[in-house]
Amino acid sequence: MSNQPSGHDQDTVVSRERDGEDQDVDGTLEKIVPSLAGPIRTTGFWGAIVLPILYLPVLITGLSTSFEASLFLGLIILHLLALYVGHAHRRRESDQ
Repeated sequence: MSNQPSGHDQDTVVSRERDGEDQDVDGTLEKIVPSLAGPIRTTGFWGAIVLPILYLPVLITGLSTSFEASLFLGLIILHLLALYVGHAHRRRESDQ
């Protein structure tokens, strides 16, 4: 009998290595503000869910003025930031 890992075991090891790489990239917030990282990620996660609702009033009234266009662009940038910050919200808790 051979003691070599099966294909499934090798895939598990590779996926764990990738997860470690993701944690290094995502761990920046934990390194900068460790006590606030959880609430910031939670706020980002839920903000990414709720922010698209704010698009509707802006789009219904139209983007005819520069203020409305700037507001819409600001909402999109804020949404992208919330997606980036909140994308690891539940992943962090399940890894521990």
